[in-house]
Amino acid sequence: MRVLLVDDNALHLLILRKIFEKSNDEVVVARNGKEALRFLEFDPKFQVILTDMMMPEMDGVELVHHVRESTAMQRIPVIGFTSGDIEYYRGKGGELFDALVPKPFDFQDLYFLAKSTAA
Repeated sequence: MRVLLVDDNALHLLILRKIFEKSNDEVVVARNGKEALRFLEFDPKFQVILTDMMMPEMDGVELVHHVRESTAMQRIPVIGFTSGDIEYYRGKGGELFDALVPKPFDFQDLYFLAKSTAA
């Protein structure tokens, strides 16, 4: 599976990357939504995107809007996660996400959710 991890938290990226790579998944890491879009514009063949909601430069909500507007990317499942108010994010575009997960979360649970959601 090809996974795009988007988060400005280096520890979360490290843990998630290790979990996916342990299963021989290909992992690409972006530190914000703008960086993620550059990867997606170059090569939109990801099976799932996992994104934090609160990041500098471009947050997860803005990222998912761009993904859903693009015919090349709109079918990629997007899982958002946040330590903020989940209901707030549901109102800001939650219907565009395939799942929204509150932090703290079990990294293994997030991994299994991504596997079951992947295109």
